[in-house]
Amino acid sequence: MTPSARLQASIELWDKIWTSGVPMDTICGDYFRVRRYIGSSDRKAVVERVYDMMRTYARCGWWLRHVHALDTPRTRAIASLALIDGTPRPHIHDLFSGSRHAPGVLDILESKAVDALAGHTLEHPEMPEDVRAECPKESFGKLKALYGKDFASEMEAMLEPASLDIRVNTIKTERDSVLNGLKRHGIETTATPFSPVGLRAEKRVHLADTKLLQQGVIEIQDEGSQLIALLCNAKPGQQVLDACAGGGGKTLAIAAEMKGKGRVVAMDNSTARLMRGKPRYVRAGIHNVEARSLEDENQRKWLKRQKDNFDVVLVDAPCTSSGTWRRNPDLRWRRHGPTMEEILEMQTQILDRFQKAVKVGGRLVYATCSLYREENEHQIDAFLKKYPDFKVIPIAEAWAEAGLGGTCPCEGPYMRLSPKQSGTDGFFAAVLQKAA
Repeated sequence: MTPSARLQASIELWDKIWTSGVPMDTICGDYFRVRRYIGSSDRKAVVERVYDMMRTYARCGWWLRHVHALDTPRTRAIASLALIDGTPRPHIHDLFSGSRHAPGVLDILESKAVDALAGHTLEHPEMPEDVRAECPKESFGKLKALYGKDFASEMEAMLEPASLDIRVNTIKTERDSVLNGLKRHGIETTATPFSPVGLRAEKRVHLADTKLLQQGVIEIQDEGSQLIALLCNAKPGQQVLDACAGGGGKTLAIAAEMKGKGRVVAMDNSTARLMRGKPRYVRAGIHNVEARSLEDENQRKWLKRQKDNFDVVLVDAPCTSSGTWRRNPDLRWRRHGPTMEEILEMQTQILDRFQKAVKVGGRLVYATCSLYREENEHQIDAFLKKYPDFKVIPIAEAWAEAGLGGTCPCEGPYMRLSPKQSGTDGFFAAVLQKAA
């Protein structure tokens, strides 16, 4: 592809993203799936531009308003070229050549936008703090209160591309063996600082076609997600219930810690999501997982009979996913699915429904990938008032019990992770124990 053709593809993708209710990564995948003639280097360049446009959405939008330009997919591309890349004015005009596969020639208003933006950078002293931080207005007050003096640096870290983290399936091999095996294939990784079964790739690499992934030796999983599974501290022979198992990422990690002994029940309110986990369990050599869908009335009845039956219950609750902004930058600006109020109600209902399955002395782990206190600390505060037989295990204590690496990076009773603090996505976890 020519540079102009790449730019036109970026403009088309941007338009599709903002005219559909589908997540950005899905739109990008679908776009290239029907355009298999586009090579990998061109795909990479187009996707990187679109993601850069999304990561700078607030600042580029501010500049367009500042110079009185229209906000269109084409002017967003112009802003990207001028403010992010520093592309000279004549070169921008050349890219909009109107030739085959290139964007159409700039009109008068677009040309004025080029003239006004060229020579500037993304930053401007008149920008409001929320714009500089790429923080949605409705989140600004909450996150400013949460992070205090670290707000700017925390938000800046969320603008960096996410790392590629790998979980090693210790049923099949050891971490060092995988590290050395990947190195022989030219893939450099380092041991994750906290998860004893994690590796972090130094560069973005494509692992989907590797035998290690196909044979269930490794799984792609953010280190923070690994830590949530490890904080369950599940032991061989125990009974474990994963209440919101989805495609089985944390289920797999828990079952591996149990060395295939005992029983893991994976539940979800979507049969389709649960079914995605089954081939992963087979690949991983895990045979002690039962999938039970809450869409089935018989399984809902089964759950009601499970009072005091499980050593560990994990509630990896549905949430706003605000902790994944660096991985899914469109989530800052585009909401999919339920409102915050609906999410909070769902979280409360799930906790109410599954807490009774925890046996005396057993553990309930509540987790989200949200940054907001309403979904995290406030939910646990309300839960503990309603169910005083549960007590918090301080996170430093739970961290040590689970044999996690390094010093626990969290202050206070709960786990709170962020890209700046821990190099992971944003996660929250509370570890509770049911008293006699």
